[in-house]
Amino acid sequence: MSNSGALIVVAGQDRPQRVSLRARMLRFALRRMFKNRLRFDVPVQVVRDQVERLSLRLPPPPPDVTVTDVVANGVPGHWVTPAEATEDRHILYLHGGGYVMCSPRTHLGFTWRIAKAARARMLVIDYRLAPEHAFPAQIDDSLAGYRYLLEQGIAPERIAVAGDSAGGGLTFGLLMRLKAAGLPMPGAAVGLSPYLDLTVTGETHYLHAKSDPMIPLPGVVYGGITYLQGGDPRHPEASPIYGDAAGLPPTLIHVGSDEVLLSDSTRMAANLRAAGVPVEIDIWYRMPHVWHAFARYIPEGRAAIERIGLFLRETIKAR
Repeated sequence: MSNSGALIVVAGQDRPQRVSLRARMLRFALRRMFKNRLRFDVPVQVVRDQVERLSLRLPPPPPDVTVTDVVANGVPGHWVTPAEATEDRHILYLHGGGYVMCSPRTHLGFTWRIAKAARARMLVIDYRLAPEHAFPAQIDDSLAGYRYLLEQGIAPERIAVAGDSAGGGLTFGLLMRLKAAGLPMPGAAVGLSPYLDLTVTGETHYLHAKSDPMIPLPGVVYGGITYLQGGDPRHPEASPIYGDAAGLPPTLIHVGSDEVLLSDSTRMAANLRAAGVPVEIDIWYRMPHVWHAFARYIPEGRAAIERIGLFLRETIKAR
């Protein structure tokens, strides 16, 4: 993969158009146990507590990965440091959860895998959640985390910003904030099933409403409304597909082929390409939303994480 010039690669086309038995079982379970049971008339704190309790069942990272609490410019979080991490490669990771739930702890089951694959130190921040804190509080916290890394003496080109789902939206929203503020760009960006269009006007929002095994269309609408609380859904920090992509860093996007958010990714990739930004969008056949989180169970999750690690090792080379 080249990191110079305007490049878009739709990867995965040469892979067999089939999924593992474990992934097929996961799709069935997600549809039955998550998508078909998701409710929006339950207080969000109840759902948050359930998710946090479930995260306690996750196995801890392996012994060669350390997790250390930190407060980054007033924003809590933790460092994830694999033994093989280089001091020349860092990741600011922004977790998903529809802007209303989840935390660094709920995502630790796969963030350590990304850090290890990239051979990088990873800062995962616990940004403020909606509805208690509306947009742009989450962008403000993401910027605080990025500034914290810069204040540690880390060169911006040695930093990658990455995130999944709503955290993918924050990843590109942060890049839009950095550009508007004239601040230095990171060396790379990674979006995993990123949530980038709060106007909910993408064609796959509707074409894939039934085929997506995990995310219901009302969930996409709910997350945006709860996050914005009357704000402009076309603001480039909220819906980065409406921002100017010129000057953004080399980017990797992963998305499943029948996700409702597929068009968020393809539109963002097209914008980056048109702006001359090196971008690779990797569309994985019939993978559910952020399948990387299930790397413990499915080979496609582990393979996708290894691909992210390779991209970051190639893009942010150790000196």
